[in-house]
Amino acid sequence: MPAKKGDKFKAIREKIKSFPTGPGLYFMKGRADKVLYIGKAKNLRARAGSYFQQGSDLAVARGPKITEMISKVKTVDFLTTETEVNAMLAEARLIKDIRPPYNTDLFDDKTFPYLEITTGEDFPGVYITRKPRPTGSRLFGPFAGAKDLRAVMVILQKIFKFRTCTLNIKEADPKRKFFRPCLLYSIKQCTAPCGAKIGKSEYKKIITDLIKFLRSKRSTILRQLKKQMAEAAKSFEYEKAAMFRDRIRLIDRLDRRGTPDEDVQPEVFAADPAEALVQLRKLLQTPDPVRIIEGIDVANIGGAEAVGSLVKFIDGKPFKSGYRRFKIKTVRGIDDYAMIAEVVKRRYKYALKGEELWPDLVLIDGGLGHLHAAEEALRQMNAPTVKIASIAKKQEQIFLQGSSKPLKLPANSPVRKLLQYVRDEAHRFAQHYYHILRTKKLLNKKS
Repeated sequence: MPAKKGDKFKAIREKIKSFPTGPGLYFMKGRADKVLYIGKAKNLRARAGSYFQQGSDLAVARGPKITEMISKVKTVDFLTTETEVNAMLAEARLIKDIRPPYNTDLFDDKTFPYLEITTGEDFPGVYITRKPRPTGSRLFGPFAGAKDLRAVMVILQKIFKFRTCTLNIKEADPKRKFFRPCLLYSIKQCTAPCGAKIGKSEYKKIITDLIKFLRSKRSTILRQLKKQMAEAAKSFEYEKAAMFRDRIRLIDRLDRRGTPDEDVQPEVFAADPAEALVQLRKLLQTPDPVRIIEGIDVANIGGAEAVGSLVKFIDGKPFKSGYRRFKIKTVRGIDDYAMIAEVVKRRYKYALKGEELWPDLVLIDGGLGHLHAAEEALRQMNAPTVKIASIAKKQEQIFLQGSSKPLKLPANSPVRKLLQYVRDEAHRFAQHYYHILRTKKLLNKKS
């Protein structure tokens, strides 16, 4: 190993010694802080350090691709998470957003599943889904493992006897009492609301108990299962005892999940892009189809380490290669309007030179003031006419050019869903970049 290379790895090894031993993400970075690779770890110090062990043959242990990546690494950073599951979910999201060149497994559109309870129905159903309903349901997850979730779903249905069919069951339907329930009723795994074998209030009590169980530590049912396991073992019924043991393990794995609000998967809730774009064209009153939408957001806490983000959607779908991040350079303190203006000018100076295409719509995360800031920035650049809109988070109000009154679209509007998708992508992309910079700043203070 050449001396220069050895010295570089020595400095990295010394830095990794200060890493925590808990779960989180580690970032392999090359020149200009470019993220080359993102990995998750149960023990950050041990996992990150394993790439730089002296005397180890990395090519044999990890393969030529990782060896090539390590040769380009200039530094390693980390982000801590509460649990290993949080690390897994955050890793998937960041890889989709940042697209490091040496991560390929999570570049696709794969998402994590949810457990969905359709609480808006007379007799709610319980389902495993990667495409939740837009309204009228209660979500748990996303879950880290679909296989475990499917297995525990069977156990939960044996305990609570909820329905998993997709029948449209109404309490007032007189034909229910003539309907023949499926096999699940015969084997006592469903209470058969389809066949009027249970009333609405009694069934709702089952669903309420299920929701409480999913939200709680599940101690009552776990105690019962452990008691049954002990009794079976005492009676030398070892297969039965093993069955209870496996059920206990699966129920414990219900905690291997995130939350819908913190572990957002916006692509899961996206509307039909074709319908949304047709309606958006009418809304903007433009003669040309709306094909390219670019969303802009900024992130800062107390004005420190302010960053901007730009995401690109083509035909209503994310175009990840068009995503851009900006470290704010000209603004001091908290001034979102000035930061929006800086990002707009830095982004569209290339389009002004004819080096890149202008989007059909620029969407700003914010209210009327943010929209005006973007408009003024483009005016100062002598830019051609570009459609601009903004969408505020709290009341989901949409502002269009030429009007000071917000446009309020219904929650199920395809246009609103599409604009929310673009806005949420820009927001999260900015937040992730902010956290990376913030972590780097903290690491530099410690070193």
